[in-house]
Amino acid sequence: MNRNKHKGLALMLLAVSQFILALDYTIVFVALPSIGADLGFSTNHLQWVVSAYSLFYGGFLLIGGRLSDLAGRRRMLIIAMGLFGLGSLFGGLAHSQLFLIFSRVVQGLGGALLSPATLSLIMSNFEEGAERNRAMAVWSAMGGVGLSLGLLLGGVLTNYIGWEAIFFVNVPIVLLVMILSPVVLSESRFSSKSRHYDAAGAFSVTAGMLFIVYYLIQAPVEGWFALTTFIPGLAGVGLLLLFTAIELRTREPLVPFRLFRIRNLTGATLTAVLCSGSFGALYYFMTLYTQEVLHYSVVQSGLIFMPLTFSSLLATRFVNKLIAVFGLAGTVAIGMGLGAAGFMLFARLSAAGAVWEMIPGMLMIGVGQSFVFTGMYIAAGYGIDMKEQGVASAIVNTGQQIGTALGLAVILAMISSGLGTSATLGTMDPIRLTGAIRTAFVICAAIALLGILVAIITLKQKKQNMRDGANH
Repeated sequence: MNRNKHKGLALMLLAVSQFILALDYTIVFVALPSIGADLGFSTNHLQWVVSAYSLFYGGFLLIGGRLSDLAGRRRMLIIAMGLFGLGSLFGGLAHSQLFLIFSRVVQGLGGALLSPATLSLIMSNFEEGAERNRAMAVWSAMGGVGLSLGLLLGGVLTNYIGWEAIFFVNVPIVLLVMILSPVVLSESRFSSKSRHYDAAGAFSVTAGMLFIVYYLIQAPVEGWFALTTFIPGLAGVGLLLLFTAIELRTREPLVPFRLFRIRNLTGATLTAVLCSGSFGALYYFMTLYTQEVLHYSVVQSGLIFMPLTFSSLLATRFVNKLIAVFGLAGTVAIGMGLGAAGFMLFARLSAAGAVWEMIPGMLMIGVGQSFVFTGMYIAAGYGIDMKEQGVASAIVNTGQQIGTALGLAVILAMISSGLGTSATLGTMDPIRLTGAIRTAFVICAAIALLGILVAIITLKQKKQNMRDGANH
């Protein structure tokens, strides 16, 4: 029985932690032109302001999950927040390209340690059933809110204060979380006499993931078979195969492969890949549409995402009822279906679009995103021993990171192949660019429809169990 007397504040801290992780992924997008101009970045190097964060976030997630299980989830959250805040402070103070990219590396590393810690603290601080489901709904919705609000907040801060403010804004939030965490969060850790960290497994999987994520980031830019990307990609695959061999032989593996026999965890991970591959691409293509086709300002472009933000938050009120009636599989499938419908509405956008044409799709995708993320993360923790919640969280988060990078890379490759031209999206005239973006949204819808099938097949949680939890 959980005896935490500060559950409201605990949820606020964990939700805020999730919020700033998502916020920092998109807040930097609209500031890139200003950063590039001030620090003299070339076009090719500027992308590393975004990619450095994604690379280290995705690469270190699994070791972050293991550390949170062994060292303590609350302790790891505080350490991770410290790293994230330090990276944010460095970013705001950066006066050179190298120092700014280094600050994004520190932020990404902090994020990789923070993400599995926050999710496993939800599991340990809230009782299974309705209480945990509500907490999970708020926590996951704040991720969607952070992604969409980041575009608006980034535009406002960059326009009226300066790009440095997009980094400084994190520092007071980080300090608040670090101060309150020891008071309002119950510590949770797995007591192990050996404290074995599986150094060989940690090195091989982290290096392998770094190379794989690097390949997915760079391949659409430099070419899928260019030596500068293909060789790191092969190295990544080789290191992951080595990791598999190490894990099968070690006494206390970093990632126990028996976890993948738990259908809900495997299903949640596959769902995370597909969800991020479809929903995650929205921010890129809708920003491209509003700014390059409709010529909206960065602030106007950010405001377009507000219906998504509000609908995502509103949907958290209905998740428990949905799970009680349809189960986890049904809830995720409904969310994916709403997402697919929203993307198909976006596939009808024109080069002379109006704001009202975008609102229905945003509302549907916001609700769908909330249902999918909540059901997916509840499924990921269901049936997992408390001592392995950190690793399970990291596995699903890794699927989400891979899905985001892979989804965007695949969609861009399919669009380029269909156009049969070497022209980039940024150089197209508005009509052709709109056609390419519409194609992208059709592909997003197809990925979401595949997500419905995966959810129904893999997420086998019975509705009755969810009802029992709802009556807790």
